[in-house]
Amino acid sequence: MKKLAIMGAMEEEIEPLLSHFENVKVTEFAKNKYYELTYNGLEIVVAYSKIGKVFASLTASTLIEKFGCDTLLFSGVAGGINPTLKIGDLIIANKLCQHDLDITAFGHPHGFVPEGAVYVETSKELRDIAFETASENGISVIEGIIATGDQFVHSSERKKFIEDVFEADALEMEGASVAVVCNALNIPFLILRAISDTADMDAGFDFDEFLKSSAKNSADYIIKIVDKINK
Repeated sequence: MKKLAIMGAMEEEIEPLLSHFENVKVTEFAKNKYYELTYNGLEIVVAYSKIGKVFASLTASTLIEKFGCDTLLFSGVAGGINPTLKIGDLIIANKLCQHDLDITAFGHPHGFVPEGAVYVETSKELRDIAFETASENGISVIEGIIATGDQFVHSSERKKFIEDVFEADALEMEGASVAVVCNALNIPFLILRAISDTADMDAGFDFDEFLKSSAKNSADYIIKIVDKINK
């Protein structure tokens, strides 16, 4: 590995990451900020994309093509679908899908476009490192399917649709688009999420409170993964 990208969607998701680093250089590009640093000899670029698939695709592509990152880790929060997941729990995606991608009118399954695939798989090597890290540090984490869409899902009906059609364990708004970019450009990647809400909760509940604590859970674990990668 020459240069590592660490990405989140919101500023709140990368703030706990940046607190681990010193001597950070900020570069502005494409209406966004990229935080360049060296950590124990490893070059890292940290960025938050802003919410949604388009911004996430733009940021992931920029980290790879402009900044030359050859591995990407995503740290952030997600809504839980799997009933065993509680707020603060950690999930690593083994594959991701776009639950709002729908050309079923043309006879294709939900989440599929021609020359694409319903699911994009993440890097097994990075998943293995993540689970070794969890085992060594007494961290509880599960592996599962994460569904992505440009909507904050807060209805039990939509949650059930995503669970039934995609067998998803969690849902969020960026991961699958990052997966498509990394897969197309042959970049190993890992998508880690901490549960900040359960997807059928009222969207007006105290999301901010759980966002902060869950984002820290994800970020602290990502730093431990980086330490193991860099050994």
